[in-house]
Order: sequence, then C-alpha cells, then structure tokens
Amino acid sequence: MNATLATPAHTTASASTALRRLYLVRFAFAAAWAGLLFTSADTLGALGATLLVIYPLFDMACAIVDARAARASGGPVRGLYANIALSALTTAGLAAAAASGIPAVLRVWGAWAITAGLVQLVVGVLRRGMGGQWPMIASGAISTLAGASFVAQAGKAGASLSTLAGYAFLGGVFFLVSALRLNRTTGR
Repeated sequence: MNATLATPAHTTASASTALRRLYLVRFAFAAAWAGLLFTSADTLGALGATLLVIYPLFDMACAIVDARAARASGGPVRGLYANIALSALTTAGLAAAAASGIPAVLRVWGAWAITAGLVQLVVGVLRRGMGGQWPMIASGAISTLAGASFVAQAGKAGASLSTLAGYAFLGGVFFLVSALRLNRTTGR
C-alpha cells in the first residue's frame, strides 16, 4: 500500500493534473467552435443553431467531469452542480431561441454568460489554494460583463453571433492560461 496516495498534497496534485487536462480540452473545443461559428455568424442557419446548442452541452459535460474530480479530491462541487443545471437550462433555451432569431439567442446566451460567469468566479475563488485559478476568476468576471453586453446587443439592429465566437475564444484562452499555470503549480 502506498501511503502517499492518501496525502493531501497528492490529492491536490492529482486534482490539478485532471483539471489541467480538462482545461486544455476546453481550450481546443472553444477555439474550434469559435472558428466554426464565426463563419456563419451573420445568419442563424442549421450550422449556427447546432453549434449554439452544442456549446452548453459541452460545458455541461465538462462540469460533470470537473465535479467528479473535485468530489474525489474533496474540492468544492456545489458551484459545479449549479453550472451543470445552468448549462442544461441554456441548452433548452438556445434550442427554443434559435427558432426566434439572433436577438433571442443573444438574450439567452447573455443570461447564461452572466450566471455562469458568477458561478465560475466563485468556484475560482474557492479553488485559489490549488493555484492557477486567477485566470478563471478573471474569466468569470469578464463573462458576467460580456453577458450584459450580449443582452444589450440583442436590442440593436444588425445583431450578430460573431460576438459569441469571440467570447468563446477568449474563454478558451483563459482555460489555456489556467492550464499552463496549473502545470507550473503542480510541478513545484
């Protein structure tokens, strides 16, 4: 029996490694998703509607993986469960909003960005001791502000989905930076 498996330092390192991998996957997905959405951002066709529904589904799957890893390491999970619920509601909301047009999509996405951003900020603060969380804290705060701008943009002429592509890509960059910072923290 290896006694190091039960130590808090090993548990934290293991959780950091799992989180780093998850963050790298999230970056790659966000970059690819943003590129695809940007190509169809001015209209809401089948590709755009599909991409809009896939994004919160992917976010929900990532939150489930994150919650399992956090639960196994004794980390905070309540906020992750909130994120799972928000992503599930957003998936349904975006599926309905896609039939009503870009402004409706921007309103639903904006509400999600505000609430999920607040959750991400809280989870990041609770995970500060793990290291690599300042990008997640900043991303949560920026998401909240961006969500408000999406809702405001929905009321203007010429609303486009291109801002969502930029938002997703920037969020992916924050995941990449956090993954790299976790790598430095885990290596110590």
